[in-house]
Amino acid sequence: MKFKLYTLITLILVVVCPWNATALNRPSVNLLARNSIIESTKTEDLLVQSLMAISSGEIDSALSTLDKVIATTPNFKLAHLVKGDLLLAQGQQFQAFGSPNPSSEDVAGYRDEARKRIERYLDKKTDTLIPEVIWQFDSDQPYIFVVDAEKSRLFVYKNENGAAHYVADFYVTIGKNGGEKKYAGDKRTPLGVYFTAPKLQQKLAEMYGDGAYPLSYPNEWDKRQGKTGNGIWLHGTPHDTYSRAPQSSDGCVVVSNQDLETLTPILQQGSIPVIIGKGIEWLDQNQTPENKQALLDTIETWRKDWQSQESEIYLSHYAHEFSSGSLDLAHWSEEKRRIQASKPSVDIKLSNLSVLRYPNSPQTMAVVTFDQSFRSNMLNSQMRKRQYWILENQQWKIIYEGAA
Repeated sequence: MKFKLYTLITLILVVVCPWNATALNRPSVNLLARNSIIESTKTEDLLVQSLMAISSGEIDSALSTLDKVIATTPNFKLAHLVKGDLLLAQGQQFQAFGSPNPSSEDVAGYRDEARKRIERYLDKKTDTLIPEVIWQFDSDQPYIFVVDAEKSRLFVYKNENGAAHYVADFYVTIGKNGGEKKYAGDKRTPLGVYFTAPKLQQKLAEMYGDGAYPLSYPNEWDKRQGKTGNGIWLHGTPHDTYSRAPQSSDGCVVVSNQDLETLTPILQQGSIPVIIGKGIEWLDQNQTPENKQALLDTIETWRKDWQSQESEIYLSHYAHEFSSGSLDLAHWSEEKRRIQASKPSVDIKLSNLSVLRYPNSPQTMAVVTFDQSFRSNMLNSQMRKRQYWILENQQWKIIYEGAA
């Protein structure tokens, strides 16, 4: 009888996970032992610990842990579902994950959620690695968020003396139809580099939970690609729902209200970069992303060439497809030649430089943001500027430039 019960319980994990129970049968790891300023939520840890206990045949322990999850987070529907399956298994009535309706859309979502959470549990290497897309922190930028759409995770990195250091990560939901948003209503989450805006103050529908922070979709590159739509937010969940299936939003990035509260002190600092991508590459701390140094060197050369007021040399840094949003390369060049014709003496300084590689771009591309100081006999100006650089024939070129 005990063997039959264990076999039925094992089916819960076999259906949920692409691994067998033996592969999952390993000592539990205390996920809260991470050295970070943000404590990861205990709710997910307890759920995963209960699944590990199931894989080890420790049914009483699993039920006890699930009871703790449900007591502290009564709206965690996945926990209720797993507990129900366990009780059915004990009564020899278990047939499949999510019995008695294992084929329903909701159950499929719970199954995918369980899989994503267990995959994260087993993949601990990302705690010590850095996403390749973070090339350089702005010295005044305290945090960066990286959303791996395939992993259904939002990773938080802190700026420590210019280096990215892992802080914590959280389960997220993205669009029903996956990533790469193209038009309004396609129920996809955009892939790219975005920035958070302040929390919306108006009363929101219940589906947004405890709050919403708009993301800057469509960004400058999205608009150039003809992408449409708006209202892409980082927001919470309805109060009767702890978490949603991995792909079930209308395009927004969704975290639990509990996790949103944890992230609030960071979000309140404003304009947090959010890089959303699929298949994020991870590097060791001592690895330098390919092409990063070449771009940094080229940015400095561009600054010097602009300062020299040698128009043709300066303009050689701009791609044939360049646009400032209102001017194409021909009109941009005409304007710059006119301004620089008298060779005025200028002093140009760049500071607080941020370099983020644009994810999932057909061509290698980076978003560069900096504070610019321009001084001449005629003008003294400071501005925050943003450029998009692309790698063409192994040379970095500016394809967009404008105010940030």
